[in-house]
Amino acid sequence: MCSMQHQCNLIIDSCCDLPFEVVNREGIDLIEFPYIMSDGEHADDLYQTTSAHDFFQAMRDGETPSTAQISVATLQKAFGRAVESGIPTVFLSFSSGLSGSFDVAAMVMDQVKAENPDAELYIVDTRLASVAEGLLVYEAIRQRDKGLTAKELAQWAEEALNYVDAEFMVDDLESLRRGGRIPGSVAYAGSKLDVKPLLTIDCEGKLTLSGVARGRKKGIKQLVDYYEKRVASKSPGQCVVIAHSDCPKDAERLKDMLSKVDDSILFLESFIGPVIGSHVGPGMIAVVFWGYDQREEMSVADKIARRVKGN
Repeated sequence: MCSMQHQCNLIIDSCCDLPFEVVNREGIDLIEFPYIMSDGEHADDLYQTTSAHDFFQAMRDGETPSTAQISVATLQKAFGRAVESGIPTVFLSFSSGLSGSFDVAAMVMDQVKAENPDAELYIVDTRLASVAEGLLVYEAIRQRDKGLTAKELAQWAEEALNYVDAEFMVDDLESLRRGGRIPGSVAYAGSKLDVKPLLTIDCEGKLTLSGVARGRKKGIKQLVDYYEKRVASKSPGQCVVIAHSDCPKDAERLKDMLSKVDDSILFLESFIGPVIGSHVGPGMIAVVFWGYDQREEMSVADKIARRVKGN
């Protein structure tokens, strides 16, 4: 039974890659993305039924998992639960730039609202992925607990998503190429140069190459430099998310180096989930924090294009 102390509930998806205990809260409905391995389909349940190490070790041993969109039936059930609760609800969705799930969810929500005109439902395309989406979700839960209404929370998220900054290093680009997330030519160039690619998420919610590093130690240093240059405020208790796909020593090194930059950082540590992990492979490490408004970095032409599209 949902508590009436909250003015709204949240629907989130498992591509936020947060620890399960962070999102296992009253009024938070977790939608699990599916992923497929050689033994069949699994649900991304934030590592409740498997461990991050076992999943990524399977990839090291030759497993090539694939992913799929959230099913219409799963979305119908989630929105149905929201309607039944009688509590206004906001769905914070995985980036439309990386999956068609947002478009399907928007369509299903419109159908549910047509059948239940009194239901107050909102959907936000976070244009974020993995723990970048996770930082937005984490803060959205805090804002919900501080009393924002569903409408206010949806408006908050639409604005706040522009301030989430993230950079991550992958061991190689092959898994991303195989999943169609980057062009084959980029993956080929990366493999030939024997470098560790650094990526970020652009304003449209797509992956973009932000740099390269000669080796993992230099790559971790570049992640720290990225944080130093782009963090909006080094205020006490600044929340910084560190996540990795089964490379704990590198994550600890990144944490130590960031602590030397700012010893007041509040770290939220997590694992890259199996859906995102299927596309990045073992060895990814990420840093996520509150930065500056990324819309300010867009070219004039891109700003005009976004205005035309109504974003």
